[in-house]
Amino acid sequence: MAINWQEEVNSRKDELMEDLYSLIRINSVKDLENKTDDMPVGPGPAKALHKFLEIGERDGFITKNIENVAGHIEYGEGDETLGVLAHVDVVPTGDGWDTDPFEPVIKDGKLYARGSSDDKGPAIAAYYALKIIKDLKLPVSKKVRYIIGTDEESGWYCMDRYQANEKMPDFGFSPDAQFPIINGEKGIATFLLTFPNLDTKGNIELKSFRSGLASNMVPGNATAIIAADQDLNAIEVAFNDYIKANGLAGSAEINGKEITLTLVGKACHAQNPALGVNAGTHLVNFLKNLSLDAAGLKYVATIANFFHLDPAGKLTGINHTDDVMGELTSSPNIFVYDQEGDKTLALNVRFPKGTDADAIVKQLTSKLDSVNVVAEPGVKGTHYVPANDPLVVALLGAYEDNTGEKGAEKTIGGGTYGRLFERGCAFGAMFPGREDTMHQANEYMYVEDIFKSAVIYADAIYRLIK
Repeated sequence: MAINWQEEVNSRKDELMEDLYSLIRINSVKDLENKTDDMPVGPGPAKALHKFLEIGERDGFITKNIENVAGHIEYGEGDETLGVLAHVDVVPTGDGWDTDPFEPVIKDGKLYARGSSDDKGPAIAAYYALKIIKDLKLPVSKKVRYIIGTDEESGWYCMDRYQANEKMPDFGFSPDAQFPIINGEKGIATFLLTFPNLDTKGNIELKSFRSGLASNMVPGNATAIIAADQDLNAIEVAFNDYIKANGLAGSAEINGKEITLTLVGKACHAQNPALGVNAGTHLVNFLKNLSLDAAGLKYVATIANFFHLDPAGKLTGINHTDDVMGELTSSPNIFVYDQEGDKTLALNVRFPKGTDADAIVKQLTSKLDSVNVVAEPGVKGTHYVPANDPLVVALLGAYEDNTGEKGAEKTIGGGTYGRLFERGCAFGAMFPGREDTMHQANEYMYVEDIFKSAVIYADAIYRLIK
C-alpha cells in the first residue's frame, strides 16, 4: 500500500518539536567533574538519555537503559535486526553565541541550539520515523532497535558498555552526518605531542598557553600569558597589528610585568578544519617572532612551523590521499603549556585508506625534533560499505524518491556510530548545500529539514524492515 510519509510527518509536527525542545533544553555535555558511579559521563548526558527513553515509553515502545550511558527503543519481530544509532550528548558550547545554546530559538526558519543539527534534531526526526511506522501498524519482517548513546562526541564509552551488555543489530545506519549517504568514514586518531622541559628563563617568558575545548573541535579561542622586564607596550602593538592583518579579533591586557594575549578565531568540527580559523595556531604564529625563553620558543615555533594553516598535514609529511576516501586532514585542537608544568598539543587526524596511526606516529616523530608523539587510546580505523550493498541501495532510494535528487556515495572525516556495523552507514540529516554549523557557535538546523529528514527516515526504515 502507498503511504504518504509527508502527510504523516505533517500531522505530528507540533509533537515532534515539543519533544525536540525538551531534549535540547538538557545540557548534555560530557561532565567528568560531576560524574558518579551511576552516571559515568556526567549527569547531563544521563538526563538526556532518560528523557529519550521516557519519550519511547510514553509511545508504547519497549525500552532499556544500559548503565545510564546508553539505551534502546525496540519495535517489531524478526530474525534480523535493523539498528538505528543516534546520540544525545553534545560538544561544549564555547563562546560566540547570540542566544542561549540550551534554549531553542527559531529565527528565519532555523532552529538555533547546541545539538539542533548534531545530533538531537536528526535523532528525534529518526525516532518519529519509527513512531509513524508503529502508529500505522505497518507489517514488518525485522526487528528495529533504536540505540541511544551519550558519549559519541568523546570516547564512545557508551557504545563500549552497550556492546558489552547487548547483542548488536545485524546492520544499520546513524542519522548523524549528511544526505544523500555516507558509506565511507576515514580513520580517526588523536596524537598527544609532549614537548621538552628546556630552560624556561629568559628576557621574555611564556608563562602559560591555553587553547581548545575538545579534541574534535578546531579551537575558537586562545590565550597566552607572557612575562617580560622590557616595555610590554611594543608587544601589545605588534599583537594588534597581527590580528588586524589577519582579519581576526582579540585583546591584550597589561598587568605589571605580564601581558595576557587573547585571540579569537572560529571553532568548527575537526573533520573539516579548513572551515574554521584555528585560534591556537594563529597565536603561536604570532608568538614565534618574540624572543621567548627556550622552552616557550620550542613550543610555539614547532607548532607554528609545522601545523599552522596546514589542514592536509603537508608540513609534517603525514599527508595522504585515497582515490575513494579522499584526503587526510590534520587539526591541532588542544594546546596546554605551563612554564613549570605540562607542555602538550593534541593533534586530531582523519586518515583515509593507505595509512594508519602507526605510520603517522613514525612520520611525526621523525619530523619533530625532541617532541614525544603517541597515539591516544580510541583510534578508529577506516570504514567502507560498497555502493552496491542492499543497505546503501535502499537508503539512497529513499532519499532520491523523497527529494527528486540523485544520490551518490560519499566518504567523510567524521566518525559516526555507523562504523559499529560491518554493514553500517551514516544517513543524513544535513542536506546538500546547507551550511555545516556542527560544533560551532550558533549551531542551527532548518526546521523544514528536520521534518523532511523524518519523511526520508520513515521511508528508509520501512524499506529495510517490511
